[in-house]
Amino acid sequence: MAHDWGTTSTPGRRTVLRGALAASAVALPALGAVRPAPAMALSGRPSADWGVQVGDVTTTSGLVWVRSDRPARMVVQTAATESFRGARTWAGPLLGPDSDFTGTTALRGLPPGEQVHYRVLLADPDDPRRTSRPVAGTFRTASARRRDGARFVWSGDIAGQGWGINPDLGGYRIFEEMRRLDPDFFLCSGDTVYADGPLQPTAALPDGSVWRNVTTEEKSKVAETLAEYRGNFRYNLLDENFRAFNAQVPSVVQWDDHEVVNNWYPGEILEDARYTEKRVDVLAARARRAFGEYFPVSSLNRRGDGRMYRVVHHGPLLDVFVLDMRTHRNANSENRQTEDSRGILGEEQLAWLKRELSRSRATWKVIAADMPLGLVVPDGAVNSEGVSQGDPGAPLGRELQIAEVLRHVKHRRITGTVWLTADVHHTSAQHYAPERAAFSDFEPFWEFVTGPLNAGAFPASRLDATFGPERVFVKAPQVGNVSPAGGFQFFGEAEIDGASGELTVRLRELGGAVLFTKVLQPGLVGQ
Repeated sequence: MAHDWGTTSTPGRRTVLRGALAASAVALPALGAVRPAPAMALSGRPSADWGVQVGDVTTTSGLVWVRSDRPARMVVQTAATESFRGARTWAGPLLGPDSDFTGTTALRGLPPGEQVHYRVLLADPDDPRRTSRPVAGTFRTASARRRDGARFVWSGDIAGQGWGINPDLGGYRIFEEMRRLDPDFFLCSGDTVYADGPLQPTAALPDGSVWRNVTTEEKSKVAETLAEYRGNFRYNLLDENFRAFNAQVPSVVQWDDHEVVNNWYPGEILEDARYTEKRVDVLAARARRAFGEYFPVSSLNRRGDGRMYRVVHHGPLLDVFVLDMRTHRNANSENRQTEDSRGILGEEQLAWLKRELSRSRATWKVIAADMPLGLVVPDGAVNSEGVSQGDPGAPLGRELQIAEVLRHVKHRRITGTVWLTADVHHTSAQHYAPERAAFSDFEPFWEFVTGPLNAGAFPASRLDATFGPERVFVKAPQVGNVSPAGGFQFFGEAEIDGASGELTVRLRELGGAVLFTKVLQPGLVGQ
């Protein structure tokens, strides 16, 4: 079919988004009342009240997501302008109960570096003439030209510690702030939901005021069944800011622990009395299925290989290495073993990461880790949840795999590596250098931490000296679980200049303030 891509890069974005929101106005449950998600009304035409999303966008491809209210055939139309003149039509899957009526359609052969307008229609499988109202969105493909640059935002931790959608505060306002920056994509660094964190209708705040949550049936208890996990992923889509963000900003999504249960590892048997299903492997399989249904992830869709870890190529300037530091890890322990082949990545993922870093020709290689490297994250009084355990000496336990990655980067002369993460519910910048480290066979590098987006904020984690981190910047509360009403909600922005190749990292706070800025130079091993 003919394409009418035009020459304007961002035509009519506000109009498109107004249309998307009008077509996806999910009615919020009443405050203080536990209600199920919108019912499956089978009269009339199909509808897509949960909005649209796009994921894992490259120079020529992307995945479009939608959810129907009943069995329907997904149809996507794309064009260069919001008029949809000369639109191309993409036949999508049949959406049914086996996928909770969700589905993705892969778009391929798109023009690089262009604004793509799309709309999704849902057709009655028994009468294709009966279609839903179109739900529209827009996104940019990655440019194939270095001079065009690239820019993205990242963060994580949504609806945690009992702090859900609060209409009194305008819901998830931070997503509206990120949307206004109009980034090329959003890297969601895990804890996309808190399936182990039920929401109460109200919570008392330190100043005597009351936090009020939108609640649903699935968020009233810890998730155990597939339906309950699905309901947790659906919860965030009740927020208008979140849906508007999805309609404009593509995502690259990874998971961490709270998509399943706090601090989980394969083979774990829970002692938590809230759970009737104690086998974490069973819970993780259900959560993984729901995750793949509710996010457009290239490696998890019908033609993917089923892995959570992957590399997303964003043109010649940027490769994003999306790690899975949860599925393949060993059991949480004191983390002091002198040999540890499984570690936090598993042997196969470690080999993949080293191989793909060596193959990458991108100017910048962002390693998207769902947990920080040199920040100590405990699991109880003795065990370690993260990479580091607080021992400042030579690498032990899970640190051994990270040492292997850092050594590989140095000896293969791999340039432009930067580590980005969330997880610890504060924002900070760490510079790692061999002259400060117990392990010194690596080149200096930066790690930037941000989050939460809408969850409790916590004091800064202590550092482990094994890789020589220096905390150059930090902003964190002095007490634990500060609600979003108390501030300390963060995200990061990374911008690559097309002319110089410089990468500028900004740590941002809800309200618009830029807290910290660091400019990194291209072409250096480490940084």
